[in-house]
Amino acid sequence: MKTVHILLVEDNEGDIVLTLDAFEESKIKTDIKVVRNGKEALDFLFKKGEYASVESPDLILLDINLPIFNGHDVLKRIKQDPSLKKIPVIMLTTSSNQRDINMAYENHANCYVTKPLDMDGFVEAVLKIEEFWLELVTLAG
Repeated sequence: MKTVHILLVEDNEGDIVLTLDAFEESKIKTDIKVVRNGKEALDFLFKKGEYASVESPDLILLDINLPIFNGHDVLKRIKQDPSLKKIPVIMLTTSSNQRDINMAYENHANCYVTKPLDMDGFVEAVLKIEEFWLELVTLAG
């Protein structure tokens, strides 16, 4: 079974731990890398500096409210680059603001998930993301 490489772009330590814990229960073999701001995300994706030899992700989980560059800025850069635009980007954020939702889809997010506020709901949302994106959908290779 092929390992699925996931890039989690998240600055909230609690959400990082919950996301990693949820994927640990996965039937799918995953390798999750975590970056904590928009600059690190772009450095990772464009393989700059310490990220020069990283494996490109098969899937990106992207928060909106990030330091340095926000998630919308990162999403725009991903979807404008021919080598990155085929990677599915899931906006996984606390924002339920319609403006954020519209902007995410205008910039070609593959889906938008508002993080549930309770722990059980959050874990359930991550497991549903996994079920859909890693079990049902065929990712680009």
